[in-house]
Amino acid sequence: MLSKVQSYGLSGLNGFLVTVEAAVSTGLPEYQTVGLPDAAVKESRERVRTAIVHSGFPYPIAKIVVNLAPADQRKEGTLYDLPIALAVLTAAGTVPALPAGSIVLGELALDGAVRPVSGVLPMLIDAFKHGYDRFYVPADNANEAAYIDGATVFPVSSLGELVRALQGRSTLETRPVRHFESGQSRARFDFAEIKGQTAAKRAAEVAVAGGHNILLCGTPGSGKTMLARAIPSILPEMTFEEALEVTKIHSVTGAMKGSLGLITERPFRAPHHGASASALIGGGSKALPGEISLAHNGVLFLDELPEFSRDVLESLRQPLEDGEVTVSRALATATYPARFMLVAAMNPCPCGNRGSRTKPCTCTPTAIRKYASRISGPLLDRIDLHIEMTEVGYSEITERRPAESSETIRARVTAARQRQAERFKGDGIRTNAEMTGPLLQKYCTPSAESEAMLKQAFTKLRLSARAYQRVLKVARTIADLDGSESIDPRHFAEAIQYRSMELLKNL
Repeated sequence: MLSKVQSYGLSGLNGFLVTVEAAVSTGLPEYQTVGLPDAAVKESRERVRTAIVHSGFPYPIAKIVVNLAPADQRKEGTLYDLPIALAVLTAAGTVPALPAGSIVLGELALDGAVRPVSGVLPMLIDAFKHGYDRFYVPADNANEAAYIDGATVFPVSSLGELVRALQGRSTLETRPVRHFESGQSRARFDFAEIKGQTAAKRAAEVAVAGGHNILLCGTPGSGKTMLARAIPSILPEMTFEEALEVTKIHSVTGAMKGSLGLITERPFRAPHHGASASALIGGGSKALPGEISLAHNGVLFLDELPEFSRDVLESLRQPLEDGEVTVSRALATATYPARFMLVAAMNPCPCGNRGSRTKPCTCTPTAIRKYASRISGPLLDRIDLHIEMTEVGYSEITERRPAESSETIRARVTAARQRQAERFKGDGIRTNAEMTGPLLQKYCTPSAESEAMLKQAFTKLRLSARAYQRVLKVARTIADLDGSESIDPRHFAEAIQYRSMELLKNL
């Protein structure tokens, strides 16, 4: 007898339909899996057989052939265990065929328990778009699937539970549709806790408001890391569409197993400076996403920026420009979104004391230039704001008047983001940092007075064409924070100020 059960596979973030066919026929007992399976799928034979027996159902003593179609698409992972077991039992006449529009996913334990799998959300979103609306998924993945409005989600804890429900001997409860609620960021620090550094905090507010990249340079103890780790506290709440994008990426890595469903807080990723290019960009035999994709719609914090490998830093250039990254490996190629805000921190010199008011710098000019040159000019061009942070004085440390809180700053950031969302409603972008050439001409045309100021800055600071565009984008954000529809000369003046770091002038 022949049976078919519909399942799904994943290539990067794109799902594809997999038809699990099982044929049980007379002949010598044999089990064969075809359809380009990987080692994990081939090993499902023993998991399926043992799970069926331990669940109390007869295992057919016959010739069994399992085919995973399409045969030219590689099938990977353990998510096909449950659909294969159902297909075998259906072909043997133990259970009736599944209702139309059903998708089955799940790994089997030897006792028949159903374990969670990776990538459920992107697979089921694609399946729903193609007309499938009944999803039988592991119980630990059900919260993730329940955000697909219009679909019926059946959490499955064991093979026996599902088989008895299909036989009509019991019922399988459905998981109610979950509704999105954006989460408040649980940042380690509040801006009110940061003493002094008024200019740096203002720059961080501008960067977050427009989604701009920012470089913090200062002596050890000046508050660079603290400021960076406080940035999540002023990030605007994610929209449902943004949360779906983030959750799909994290789901592929397996991070969503047993979770509450969607990721509702903007990501904040802080890889160590010893991270490899594959860890940052993505890779491995399955072309999994790296840190830059896991930081999508959030923040990527690179502390001690010059300590990262030169090759690793250079690999950031294209994602910073394109907002996505294509990971190519021998067995897989995948494209992942990577629209993140880069926050980087560095010392001004190898000893860290250049510019200090209390400690002498022991570095030679050559050593300082060599240290700064670890970060290439093209990469610096892609960082919108360059901020110098000095040591905090005693009077600032002991200041008792409360500083402005993250909640207050966040309100201004959110208002600025809302202005941008309204402005770019028909342009396919969300923030000022994403503007391209035509949009810059449309929304950032300077006045004659501003043009003269920009020309002088372009010559004096030796800005590249890309750096010039970054100044225009930052000025647009400053105007948005100011509630101004036009960009005034003072907005351009502040934006230019953020490109004038002394350390980088000679690079």
